[in-house]
Amino acid sequence: MDKLSQMIQAEFENMEAVFNEMPSASNLPYLSTLELAGVAAFIHNFYNGIENVLKQILFSQKIFLPEGKSWHKDLLEAASKNNIISESCKNYLGQYLAFRHFFSHAYALDLYPDKMEPLVENSKMVYNLFKQEIRTYLSSK
Repeated sequence: MDKLSQMIQAEFENMEAVFNEMPSASNLPYLSTLELAGVAAFIHNFYNGIENVLKQILFSQKIFLPEGKSWHKDLLEAASKNNIISESCKNYLGQYLAFRHFFSHAYALDLYPDKMEPLVENSKMVYNLFKQEIRTYLSSK
């Protein structure tokens, strides 16, 4: 296994560890503010893993890594434009990008279970789609 594959596999393992700790979406309304903040951190960690994988691939392919205030959004755009991920996958990930931004700039007291439920509920599906698309992309190189 080459270095890129090892780094990506490590990110996938970290994301899977996050899923092992994340409660089900149906439990969110019963969690304390502190517990909701923990779930929000897990969602944030999941998306950070996505970004880490994309950055590693772009770097390894010598594709310009976005910079500036909008680099997070531009990273998804670059991954889609370079056929690393599909438009559909990019759209799903955009929801997690929006949450990442919110979580980074909000107070934990502003977290609401009903807003987080779809992200928790769909996270494994989005992860599996992303993982498959990354593996397909890498196998074509």
